[in-house]
Parts: sequence; C-alpha cells; structure tokens
Amino acid sequence: MKFSCEKILLQNAVATTSRTVATKSSIPALEGILLQASSNLTLSGYNMQTGIRTTLDTDITETGSLVLPAKLLGEIIRRLPDDVVTFTADQNLTVKLTCGNATYNIPAIPADDYPELPEVENEHSVHIQQKILRAMIGETSFAVSTDEVRPIHTGSLFEINENNLTMVSVDGFRLALRREQLDNPGNNNFKFVAPGNALNEVEKICEDTEESAIITLGNRHLLFEAGQTQLICRRLEGDFLDYKAAIPRANPISVIAETRNLITSIDRVSVVISDKQKSPIRCIFKNNQVVISAKTGTGEAKDICKITGDSNNLEIGFNNRYLIDALKYAPADTVKIELNTGISPCIITPVEGEEKFLYMVLPVRLKNN
Repeated sequence: MKFSCEKILLQNAVATTSRTVATKSSIPALEGILLQASSNLTLSGYNMQTGIRTTLDTDITETGSLVLPAKLLGEIIRRLPDDVVTFTADQNLTVKLTCGNATYNIPAIPADDYPELPEVENEHSVHIQQKILRAMIGETSFAVSTDEVRPIHTGSLFEINENNLTMVSVDGFRLALRREQLDNPGNNNFKFVAPGNALNEVEKICEDTEESAIITLGNRHLLFEAGQTQLICRRLEGDFLDYKAAIPRANPISVIAETRNLITSIDRVSVVISDKQKSPIRCIFKNNQVVISAKTGTGEAKDICKITGDSNNLEIGFNNRYLIDALKYAPADTVKIELNTGISPCIITPVEGEEKFLYMVLPVRLKNN
C-alpha cells in the first residue's frame, strides 16, 4: 500500500473520521481508522453505533487496506509540516510516513479485524441543501432529550411529505420545530427518528453550500451523504411524541418582541441564577412591555424589555436557560410570542411569512411573592 497526499487534506479527513472512532473497545481495530486505497483513498471511523466514511483523491501507487490508531495518526499528521505526505506500508504492516524532513514508522492492524459498516438499503431518500440541513439541525438539537428513560426522544424526528421536511426535537420541557421546503419534492411521505449524537456529526460534515445532502432511509439504519463524506447510524425505534396535538395554537395573547433585546434582558436577570441558586424568572407581560425578575440567595434582579401587544398583565415563570435557548436559536430578528395562562406553554414563531420555525417552552409554577 502506497500513496501520497497533501497534508491538510489528510489531516481534515482524519479529524472527520476520528469523531466516530471508539475511545475504548473490546475490538482494538475500532480504536483506529480504516484506510482503504484503491481507485481513491477512503478513511472510515466506526463505534458500532455511528460510522463516518470519507473519500480523498490521492496519488495511489499501490493498493491495499489497513487500520491505524486514530489518536496517534491524528497527532502525527497535526505535527507534520505543510507539505505532501507519503504513506508506505510493507507486508509486515509497518507503515512509514514521511513529510518534509519528518519520518515516522508505526505498526498497523490488519483490515480484516475491522467490522464492516452497515449497508443501508434505499427504501426512501430525500435531497436538501447542505447549509439548510446544517441550520435545521443546529436550530433544533438543543431540545433533544438526554434522558435514556425515553430513548426515542434522544433523537430528532424527520417528517417528509411531498413538499416539506420537518424536524422536531423534544425533551419534556420544550419543543423545537423547523420546517423547510424541498427543492426536489418526491411522491413519498415517510418519517424516522435519527439519534441526536449522530446529527451533531451530520451538522459538522455539512458545509455552507447549496450542494445537496442526501438522506437515505434504510430498514434499520440511516445514511447521510454530504460531498465526499458519508455518515451511517442506527434509526431510533419507538413512538415519538404526537407534536401536532401537543402544541396549543388557540392562544388569546400574542405579543411581538425583538429577539436580541429580549435575550439581553433575560441574560441580565439570570446573573443571580446558578446551579446552586436555582430559580425561575418571573415575567409580567403588561402593555407594550415585559417585566422580568428573579430572586435567589445571591440577590434580586429586574429588567424591562419593550414589546408590542396587550397581554392583560399575565404573570408566568420560565426556566431562564430554556427560554434563552428558544430565542437564541430562532432564525428571526423579531418573533411572535403566544400565551394563554400562567400554566400554559409559551409558543414562539415568526412574525410574518411562512412558519418555518416554532419553539414551545413549558412554564414553571411561581411561588407567591
């Protein structure tokens, strides 16, 4: 096996595949990266749950395959000068790396010891721009549950119909929804739940480009393709929340707020709140303003944020972090906030245009002053 490649290209490929390499495994090969040189160079990382495979166009003079320790390979390549890396492996699986004046000799593991990544049958597939998919994941992943009691909610729901892709994440305290139109709508309606930790990696392999990412639904696995990189993960099975029934929309109170201004006010009040000094923020919606306050053993804080709309002096409490997250990830400078009672969910949507996002935050019961 012998090939040569620009250092920066190899470094990026190793960094990408290393994200799904097992840190500790009973199969030593899974702690490494599989390199396969044929018509091009393919690198793979796999932890038996999620795998990443990426392809490089390199100058290959001898074909072959082997496994190298991921951490060691990454450290070596990171320290090499910015030049062409030459990679040579002999029949004894001793690998020689040279770049500039630097030379390394390291032992490899046979490729036969490396488990094969799952094949994903093409039951359904959908195309969407990489930058849109990346934005949708980033704007919903904060609401993915980390509670293994309901494993299905440790992922995000993908719902595809003829025209739209909808993503939904829930964790029992909040809900995040993003919807985008598809450039090339199909004729199939289908849905699945993708693990949150795998989607975090999908977000990283997608670039800020209008080039398509392809999502393929298999019988047990999912395949995400972005450029020369593929991510394979298991589907989550179970009954996801019926989000359409869970979101109340007949809300009598509707106000409009500047997103950044409201975040700033909540952040000011949150100074007295910490992990040790927990407290909800108290929000009193009056004519064209919301009075935000908090009281803990650390102290008291209050701020006023201008809004538009009459909210009948509604008083409601929220977890400060949950409300800030919803506002921070809302892709709009101005948002509409729907309210009903002090114990009803808060709904955040766009002020105008298509409803491409919706965030729901459950309130916290307030103690009497």
